[in-house]
Amino acid sequence: MTATSPRERPRLSGTNLERAADHNQRVTLHGIRVLGPLTRVELAGLTGLTGPAIANITKRLLQDGLIEEAGQRRGGRGQPPTKLVVRADACYSIGINVDRDHITIVLVDFSGQTLIRVSEEVNFALPDHVRGLYRRSIRNMLRKAKVDVDKLVGIGVAVPDDLGLVDLPGRPAEYATWDSVDVADLFSEPLRLPVFVENDAAAAAMGEMQLGLGQKNNSFFYILISSGLGGGLVVDGSYLRGADGRSGELGFMRAANGTAPGEQVQQMVSLSGLARHLERNGCHLADVMGDADPDAKAQACVAAWIEDAAQRLTVPLDAINCLINPAAVLVGGRLPTTILERLAERANELMRARAGLLPTVAPVIRAALSEDAPAVGAAILPFSHFLLPKQGALWKASA
Repeated sequence: MTATSPRERPRLSGTNLERAADHNQRVTLHGIRVLGPLTRVELAGLTGLTGPAIANITKRLLQDGLIEEAGQRRGGRGQPPTKLVVRADACYSIGINVDRDHITIVLVDFSGQTLIRVSEEVNFALPDHVRGLYRRSIRNMLRKAKVDVDKLVGIGVAVPDDLGLVDLPGRPAEYATWDSVDVADLFSEPLRLPVFVENDAAAAAMGEMQLGLGQKNNSFFYILISSGLGGGLVVDGSYLRGADGRSGELGFMRAANGTAPGEQVQQMVSLSGLARHLERNGCHLADVMGDADPDAKAQACVAAWIEDAAQRLTVPLDAINCLINPAAVLVGGRLPTTILERLAERANELMRARAGLLPTVAPVIRAALSEDAPAVGAAILPFSHFLLPKQGALWKASA
């Protein structure tokens, strides 16, 4: 989502009743969405709001069709309290991930479930190709999922920063055209919906914050392994962008452990890095992706890559632990689940062995949202903008 200028002077004005009421409603809805089913009493305890305030808010949410009553909790004395849950069909969102080697489009309901997806593996797709795939697919996706277009709240798009500029192997010269493209404009037709554009690692981290392990870990660092390597930082339930909106860029860090001088970590720790490693050893990425059944040679290649990748991640993980002190480091991306898990486990072992050298070491865990994390995270962006708590919600608009 396009952020306000990081150089803006801080706003120190207070809030007003209208913004406070909106924020309280967003917080209540988010509580039901993440932790439901919940009773009104539980909501009051969770949010710190009074019983009458919760009663008024939940009445509005019921009238708006965003939540519904889901039976009664048994076992207590007297009339059992009613539990509240979000209505999955209250609204829907479209999430799109554009990367250097694939395009994914998902249709997500308000509970965060992916109803249908379209994905195309294509190297260095140009803007016209992306626009064409979206326009050919979206009406059919809505029809198959039986979703009314009037219930769509928006489109979220996740793309890597400097998509056309980072010099990855095989990049054609014309791919630099992405640097001058208005990404939101690619998706202006055929549906007239607001479009929110976000960095892919940030979108994945936000999705994990709303739907995954971020519900248990309020502060975490998300490592996204895609065609490149990115990261996202969440602290106290808020995504932190940095002064220039480029926090978490661990892929650009320099690798250690005997690598070529100046080599970036993402040269090995990425899908493109895995592909090069496999090709050097007579294998192919297709041999280990999706439903492929790797032979012994491919398995040995993957095992060697996991060891090398985990070793190269130790320097960024040292920095993350020393500078940020997250509760967990979550690893996601389009690697097969088994490879992601083995990489996380090996990185965890290496970091535990280094624990005596560091003030603290966070566990390295495979993220709950993995393959489609950027696309699903992107789909959460319209929900966050219109319905869920967000940073700055209590600031008054500038005079």
